[in-house]
Amino acid sequence: MRVLVLGGGAREHALVWRLARDEGVSQVRVAPGNGGTSATAATIPDLSILDPAAVARHAARERYDLVVIGPEAPLAAGVVDALMGASVPVFGPSRDAARLESSKAFAKQLMLAIGVPTAPSATFTELEGALAHARSMERPPVVKADWLAAGKGVVVPETHEQAADAIGTLLSGAQPGARLLLEERLDGREVSVFALVSGDQVVPLGAACDYKRLGDGETGSNTGGMGSYAPVPWFGPDALDRAAESVFEPIAWRMARDGNPYRGVLYAGLMVTDDGPMVLEFNARFGDPEAQVLLPLLDGSLFEAMRAVSSGDGGAMRDAVGLRGDAAAVGVVIAAPGYPDAPLLGGRLEGAEPSGPGDDGPLLCFHGGTERTDAGYRASGGRVATFVGTGATLAEARGVAYGGVDGCRLEGEQHRTEIALRELGDEAIAASPAGR
Repeated sequence: MRVLVLGGGAREHALVWRLARDEGVSQVRVAPGNGGTSATAATIPDLSILDPAAVARHAARERYDLVVIGPEAPLAAGVVDALMGASVPVFGPSRDAARLESSKAFAKQLMLAIGVPTAPSATFTELEGALAHARSMERPPVVKADWLAAGKGVVVPETHEQAADAIGTLLSGAQPGARLLLEERLDGREVSVFALVSGDQVVPLGAACDYKRLGDGETGSNTGGMGSYAPVPWFGPDALDRAAESVFEPIAWRMARDGNPYRGVLYAGLMVTDDGPMVLEFNARFGDPEAQVLLPLLDGSLFEAMRAVSSGDGGAMRDAVGLRGDAAAVGVVIAAPGYPDAPLLGGRLEGAEPSGPGDDGPLLCFHGGTERTDAGYRASGGRVATFVGTGATLAEARGVAYGGVDGCRLEGEQHRTEIALRELGDEAIAASPAGR
């Protein structure tokens, strides 16, 4: 079986690594990939993954058994629709179904219509109306762009002044008529939950926690994600099943009923409040950096699960893959100096040998923003690499991950030092050097 993965981040490196390990998969290719994906997959650097027609022509000519869409932009561009039109098996939702991610307003309207729990919000296209509404709210609202913003379209301000700044910044860089959501802020614990969805069929996959802020203690700028861990001790199998019943199944059923079936992995960002889980957002693909910790914990065949989703085979979806219950994973992102506002690129990266299909841990390294040169690897993007440790416990996995970080060299690099520490108790925190 031959597979093509679209995308070039650490999530896609993790995907090609995991797919290449499946029995029966003879070749995995990636477009455009990055400096590290060549350790696992053949690279197609000149294929524009935002050109639906070009992707469909290439995939039909090469006769892939499956095309897997990694990032959100090709979904919003309609690449899945073009592949389906060319009769190429594809894992990922259509452009209309992917509006669950690409349009916060669409997702909010759908949730309200079917009773999926979510925070109240209001939508605006004009600056003055948005500012007036924000000032009228008792607490500063969460500000959300109703367009794809590479993981940086959500701002959680601490003051009304910060909210006003976020509103002005997002709208000033948006297309005319673009919508902005102002959402009531929720209190609780945040968790990312994943399920395989094909039409009205749902198979819960697992949960992870990620870290959005650049600095320790949730300080600094919002980012695409600085680390993650799985499993989540306080969000176990029963909670996952309840999320499937209250969130994933109603969404899947309604979209299928409306003639817009969802096929792919669906990610729900939940806030677990005193009143129960509330949906913060949906993503129409695996998260980054959550994928880097979830994929190493999967038992079974990811390829067969994805192919079953593509064909609507619910039985095969349930039987093909599952999350191990006897292991944990912790991922720590290495970011370039200046990230996220003005990352300094070109720095030499050492001690971050990319993982290939023969590597099964306990330490894995998935490249993100890297390029390979005659002199070695260099930073070509803001989030450069993710070190993932696996082990029998979170504490063990965490130690392995930070061992990898300690061996990495990139001048001026940034990383958080307390990924997963909050789950290990006061004694572990007190004993951890430098916040680790």
